[in-house]
Parts: sequence; C-alpha cells; structure tokens
Amino acid sequence: MGNHKQLVKTIMLRLMVLAVLVVSLAGTSVWAGKGNSSGGTVLSEAEAEMLTFMREEEKLARDVYIEMFELWDAVIFSNIVDSEQKHMDTMGKMIDKYGLPDPVLPGLGQFTNPDLQEKYFELVQVGSVSYIDGLYVGATIEEIDMVDIQHAIDITSRLDIVNAYQNLLEGSKSHLKAYVGALDTQGFDYSPQFISQELFDAIMDL
Repeated sequence: MGNHKQLVKTIMLRLMVLAVLVVSLAGTSVWAGKGNSSGGTVLSEAEAEMLTFMREEEKLARDVYIEMFELWDAVIFSNIVDSEQKHMDTMGKMIDKYGLPDPVLPGLGQFTNPDLQEKYFELVQVGSVSYIDGLYVGATIEEIDMVDIQHAIDITSRLDIVNAYQNLLEGSKSHLKAYVGALDTQGFDYSPQFISQELFDAIMDL
C-alpha cells in the first residue's frame, strides 16, 4: 500500500501543478466566446481556462469512479458518480452561458486535455490494485478538487461562477468525508495530503 500511496501522491501533485499553471499562465485578455449568451459579458482568459479545466476535471473524477464501481461493486462509488455528473452539468451550464467550447468528449475515460488523459489512466491503474487503493484514489481526487476549485474561486468575482464553484466545493468536502469514513471502516487511517490538517479536521467534524 505504501508504494501505491506514494504513486497516487505523485500523480495528484502533478495534477495540482497543472491547475496552478492554468491560473498563472492565463493573462488578462478577454475570451470572446462564440454564441455568448451572457448578455454580452465576456470572461477573462483565466476565468475561461479555469471553467474549461474544471469541466473536464469533474469528468475525470466521474469516470475514475465509474471504473472503481465496476471493479469493486461498492455503492460509495456509484453514489458519488451521480454527484460528479451533477458537478459536470453545473460546469456545463457555465460553459454554455459564456459561450465557451465544451472540452468534454463523450467516451468514458476520454479527455481533450492530455494531462488529464494521462492522470485518468494512472489513477485507474492505482485504484485497480485493491478496494482500499480505490478508496484512497477517491479521497486524493477530492482533496485536489478542493484545491483547484479554490484556485478557480480566487480568480473570479462573478457571483454566478463563484456560486457554481462553491457548490462543487461543498460536494468535494462531502465526498472526501465519505471516502475517509470508508477507509476507516477498512482499518486504514487516512491523512490529508494537499489541504491543511485544520481544514481536514473541520470537514471530518461536519
């Protein structure tokens, strides 16, 4: 388990770096989306890139959990798949509202973003080792989602987008708690990797 834990940490560190790069490399120019239905309002490049990234990152979580459910037939994965689909739909509405091209491909485990494509294969490989590894991958994904969502919130002041991200954030907190609880039932003591111990403890106490 130790080696798998380190591999998952390496994978997710790279995913977090990707999200940070999306923010840091984005300039202040505006994205004039085709078919913009937001009353003429356009997004900054950073806002547009983060919306696009978050849409596919939610698909990453959903698709990995679909694979984990098929492997381990555990209801925790199917329940969270449904929630991740709602998260994808939320991001899809924002994509449509601001006239951005939707990056989501229809096939399971297929991604426009090559880095997310690579992460998908790596995460499924790790989660396929055992049920505990699958739960660990789930908890790790939710931590990284929280970090990325907070980045996304930090770069926009648009209340509709902030509200959408906050809904995702609350969902990720709930999912993390569920995965940590399932790991505890299996006798595995999970420690936070990417969020603070204080935030982790607060989530567990909800």
